[in-house]
Amino acid sequence: MDAATLRAEAEALARALPGVGLNARAADTAHLGAAGRKRAGTGEQFWQYRHYAHEDAAQRIDWRRSARGDDLYVRESELETSRTVLFWSDPHQGFDWSGEPTRLHKADAARICMLAAGLILSKAGERIGALAGSRAPSFGKAAVDKLAEDLTSGNGEAFPPPPRYQSIFVIASDFYDPIDVWRDRLAPLAAKSKEGVLIAVRDPIEEAFPWKGRVRFSRPGASLSRIFGRTESIREDYLARYKAHFEALEALAAGMGWQLIRHSTGTPLQRCASDLKQALELFGARL
Repeated sequence: MDAATLRAEAEALARALPGVGLNARAADTAHLGAAGRKRAGTGEQFWQYRHYAHEDAAQRIDWRRSARGDDLYVRESELETSRTVLFWSDPHQGFDWSGEPTRLHKADAARICMLAAGLILSKAGERIGALAGSRAPSFGKAAVDKLAEDLTSGNGEAFPPPPRYQSIFVIASDFYDPIDVWRDRLAPLAAKSKEGVLIAVRDPIEEAFPWKGRVRFSRPGASLSRIFGRTESIREDYLARYKAHFEALEALAAGMGWQLIRHSTGTPLQRCASDLKQALELFGARL
């Protein structure tokens, strides 16, 4: 899926999310705003009144509020800063695959979901960008266009290192490599930030294992292949291993303090986008 199609699909998905009033080109008019952080600090929005302290300057006293009683009060604003959210989609050919021609490729489903979140984040004044990209995260229409381009470009097979600045990470893959491999890949990111989301996308055929008889299995982009004479005889073992693998992935995410979202391309993409929105909000991103 090219960048233009990806953006169009993401805009439609973003509009469908509950609680989001986003016009088709909302990010085009996104201002370089700031997101409230639910604590006192520099900003324009009122946060709370608190009692005057000796270290406060006299001009900070709110005389209107103080006139209601015998105590002096200071008016505090809500801290407003911009968060940075970085996205990465697995470029492996095995992720860019679908079990049926009429279904979305796993990678396309992940990219649409992430770009929809990027549209809303940018609209709210958060910085967005690609984890493997060479361009700095930014706001607005240009940021959304750059993210769409970076998510579809591939950016090589190597897993990217963490950036120098604090970020929320969103990592999408089918996560079929061994858990130890993913632990090693994600450890540098987890050491940098306790705020991250894993989006595990699978095709329905991968979780159902419907095959019977003689079948040759291979993974796109990998040289490994194997032929089974009676595939139905290995179904139970496959499903048990499949379940254990994703339980281990869930434990890995929890151990890092990250969120895990599981999505099947046989279910509406709106569910995945809604789960991602909720996870990012949990980490303090404004959507």
